[in-house]
Amino acid sequence: MLEILRVTFPFFALVLCGYVAARLRLLPLEAIPGLNGFVLFFALPCMLFRFGADTPIAQLLDAGVFFTYLFCALVIVAFSIAISMNARIRWNDASMGALVAAFPNTGFMGVPLLVALLGAQAVGPAIVTIVVDLVITSSLCVALSRMDAAGQHGAAVAARKALAGVLRNPMPWAISLGAAFSFWNLELIGPVNKTVSLLADAASPVALFTIGAVLARSQMLAHERPDGPLRTADYLPIALIKLVLHPVLVLLVGMTAIQWGVPIEPFALQVMVLVAALPSASNVSLLAERLGADNGRIARIILVTTAAAFLTFSGAVAFFKM
Repeated sequence: MLEILRVTFPFFALVLCGYVAARLRLLPLEAIPGLNGFVLFFALPCMLFRFGADTPIAQLLDAGVFFTYLFCALVIVAFSIAISMNARIRWNDASMGALVAAFPNTGFMGVPLLVALLGAQAVGPAIVTIVVDLVITSSLCVALSRMDAAGQHGAAVAARKALAGVLRNPMPWAISLGAAFSFWNLELIGPVNKTVSLLADAASPVALFTIGAVLARSQMLAHERPDGPLRTADYLPIALIKLVLHPVLVLLVGMTAIQWGVPIEPFALQVMVLVAALPSASNVSLLAERLGADNGRIARIILVTTAAAFLTFSGAVAFFKM
């Protein structure tokens, strides 16, 4: 366990550094969107492109991993919405809560962390889960968030906007381009490859630092909630679903799928479970704010899962080392 913590500690320590920097105003809150933009549009796409180009195409097109992970994501979304809906939490807030329950922080944190723990062969299954979460899970939850206005065609409009958002997101395009390079055995020319490598190397530390800064900003602005103090019952169950139920469900469904003859490698299942054990994706907070959901609740879920994952994720890794 100590050896695992030695690997995971630096990743969570960088998140803490970003959190402290924002809380102490060493990093102006106004600068956080700029960091987010650098990671989202420059560093992270280069990292995903490089991983995609270096990964055998068969791993990137693993149907067993895709549909098994997708099934689990849909179950988590449905269950989270079912237990969240009440007089105060309607479709918009419930759907964004379901998204943080089903959407791990795979891009900003998971890929570099899994590579450090398991090696480069973990990239293929991890990228498949990213595609599921970016293209299907996110689009579904955004569409469901508009159900409060379903009588005014809210869900249909939201579905179109969600699809447009996927098309504008650079990460699926970076993965697709990397897969094309892998399929045709292409390589970037020297200076371009060096530039991409420099940006890719910056992705992990800047992304982790930015996660901490985003969480600090959300907590500092929590007093602006119109509905008063946040109740523990509004966020803790979703955090437990993310950190406990999601990885357990992926493990059980994956083992069952293997027993039924679905071609899933045990190593790929391990990667899927560890992806599900990651904390919630930090960018969901920005999406919730844009959609008018209770961003204080979403930010609290992300904060709790990120803090607790230092132990729970390390415990999941230890489980597979037994």
